Amino acid sequence: MTIKHIIFAIACTGTAAHAMAGPALDAAQAHFTAIGAADRAAILRDYADNARLIWVGGPLDGSYDGTASIGAVWDKFNAAAGPARVTVLNASESANPKGATVTAAVQFDAKVQVKVRYVLTYRDGKLVNETWQVDPKLAAGGY
Repeated sequence: MTIKHIIFAIACTGTAAHAMAGPALDAAQAHFTAIGAADRAAILRDYADNARLIWVGGPLDGSYDGTASIGAVWDKFNAAAGPARVTVLNASESANPKGATVTAAVQFDAKVQVKVRYVLTYRDGKLVNETWQVDPKLAAGGY
């Protein structure tokens, strides 16, 4: 385990006892960072061709299939929010040979503050399903 993994795990959980970052957790952190940077190319690079983004709540509420549709959603979000500071309040990874799921509580501080309950599913290293649940009451101890 690298020092980067340990620091990320501590930031996500608040303790070193849970320092168990894996490939999907690393990919999720990179995804959150790309969203915060409003880096469309980096965001879209994460997705499988047949990916689905389910956005629950807020003006972008809906289900989006495929990278073209998902890219259009991120364009709208980036135009409205701009670059954001990203705080991962809590994250965990579950994995087996067929894939991995990351759950996280993430706060984006930009023109507006957006608190999100996140579920990301990876197969073969690509993001295949992403749920972005707007959660205004999300708190650091919420998981």
